[in-house]
Amino acid sequence: MQASVHAAVRELEAEVGREALTVPLVAARAGVTPSTIYRRWGDLQELMSDVAVERLRPETAPEDKGSLRSDLEAWAEQFLEEMAAPTGRAYIRDALLGDPDGSNAGQCSAYAAEQIEVILARAADRQEDAPDAETILDRVVAPTMYRILFRPEGLDTTYVHHLLAGLLAPNDH
Repeated sequence: MQASVHAAVRELEAEVGREALTVPLVAARAGVTPSTIYRRWGDLQELMSDVAVERLRPETAPEDKGSLRSDLEAWAEQFLEEMAAPTGRAYIRDALLGDPDGSNAGQCSAYAAEQIEVILARAADRQEDAPDAETILDRVVAPTMYRILFRPEGLDTTYVHHLLAGLLAPNDH
């Protein structure tokens, strides 16, 4: 049922726009009753949040560029590009707006942490010195997300490169 409701949201959003979405419209497309959606998600905002979290899930592992710095730079650039795009920002807003208990925000954070852990495992295999995942989340991902949400003007890859340079400076972790 979840897959058909999510598919209905994505299809209808593309056809009629997000402003025109209603629970009865999504239910009809998904072949379920509106009460089924209300029982499972509570309201349209929570449903949109659930769909957004699924859309924010990375589809592939981070690219292996051969070194910790190169791997983190490539990942941070892609993260910034995807999250700062208008659709990425809309998904972030949807994920957070319909998230009364914080579980969707936690899932989005877990996605980033999982990607970082893959990069750190590669660095460990190459016997590279590396900060831990929480430090990368705090010093790269958190400020990047803040800028995406609240101060996007002028935000580009130079910003994440600056954050990474400070993080990866010798004896700085």
